[in-house]
Amino acid sequence: MENITKRDGFNSKWGFILACIGSAVGMGNIWRFPVMVSKFGGMTFLLPYFIFVILIAETGVVEEMALGRSAQAGPIGAFAHTCEVGGKNRKIGEILALIPVIGSLALAIGYTVVVGWIFKYTYLAFTGKLSSMGQNMNLIGETFGNTATSFGNNFWLIIALVVSFIIMALGVADGIEKANKFMMPALFILFIGLGIYIFSLDGARHGYKYIFTIDPYKLKDPLLWIFAFGQAFFSLSIAGNGTVIYGSYLSKDEDLVSAAKNVAFYDTIAALLATIVIIPAISVGGSQLDVGGPGLMFIYLINVFNSMPGGIFVGIVFYVCVLFAGVSSLINLYETSVATLQEQFKMTRVISVSVIGAIGIMVALCIQGIIEPWMDAVSIYACPLGAALAGIFFFWIGGKKYAEAAVNEGAGKSIGKWFVPAGRYIYVPLALIALVAGAVLNGIG
Repeated sequence: MENITKRDGFNSKWGFILACIGSAVGMGNIWRFPVMVSKFGGMTFLLPYFIFVILIAETGVVEEMALGRSAQAGPIGAFAHTCEVGGKNRKIGEILALIPVIGSLALAIGYTVVVGWIFKYTYLAFTGKLSSMGQNMNLIGETFGNTATSFGNNFWLIIALVVSFIIMALGVADGIEKANKFMMPALFILFIGLGIYIFSLDGARHGYKYIFTIDPYKLKDPLLWIFAFGQAFFSLSIAGNGTVIYGSYLSKDEDLVSAAKNVAFYDTIAALLATIVIIPAISVGGSQLDVGGPGLMFIYLINVFNSMPGGIFVGIVFYVCVLFAGVSSLINLYETSVATLQEQFKMTRVISVSVIGAIGIMVALCIQGIIEPWMDAVSIYACPLGAALAGIFFFWIGGKKYAEAAVNEGAGKSIGKWFVPAGRYIYVPLALIALVAGAVLNGIG
């Protein structure tokens, strides 16, 4: 099998880190994280969230990076490699690796629909059409309704995919790395500027007060801890695919533990920036944050932006930030499938991108009317199962010596003896718990 790093790879440590941050910073940070912070009481939610981010970064993120780098391949090659190391049949790994590969493609296709919405709303923000709606909730809701219906946003959906696949066709170093080197710093700078502006408005302080308030009684609620873990798990983009494939492009001289810490840190900062923009903004508008998902970003916040001074400017900056977050995540989600075609069928990168792009466009156009159940099914079942499988193959099938050697290669300081036990007995069980809890909560809902 052709070694993927000979074909392409990241040119620098920070190029890799920014690409991983781009894969992690997505809709979960922007439309779900602020809702969770609001729903469970500010710092009351943030405390368990920070605990889980540290745990997952130190185990799952490091593990998936090391899994890809050690095999110099995506999930199929990486799972098969650990089987060889552990004395098992390669076919076991290759077959089970199809779960995260297919899951990544399904999630990417669903995400394409959402990123298509973002492209449209960024255009509407720049042209002033969002601000012209004022606070007419019927008009705002009707606009999104027309966008989110079946075949309701064909043009912008195709634009989203074309932009993403042009970047991917340019390669890992010349496309993905360079794009993220621009988009991620720009996203943080714009969000910081937006946060400073919101801070200057009357009423914002009530939002900050709420964010940094802690309620000891609510910490006893098991649901708080379940949702905090789920948010940390998905925010860090752990699903046995995207981080694995990015890890396979990384030099063996790089320190994975340090890289994982940087990814977790900046992903958390992005989520916090979104929170200190959205919750104080809604406070400025004199309302409560009581809606999440698409309704928050494409209906409720438009009304809030249009009610505040400089709302047209706020809307433009906000949707540009969301656009960068969406495109960077979409690229990562599709990369697993593109790399799989390269590895398994010896296709060139351009042909692989074209094949996956054609599949993505055809399916995404057809699922526009059922995007919510599509995304729920993939995120609740395929993602945690893929993450659990990657952890099982790395920590259990590959074995202790393999896991430690894979992580410590290129490290300035060897990882502690706690790493493998923590991965085996804490991280993998938690990933399985996330699968079961998500299924149960979805059934209850």
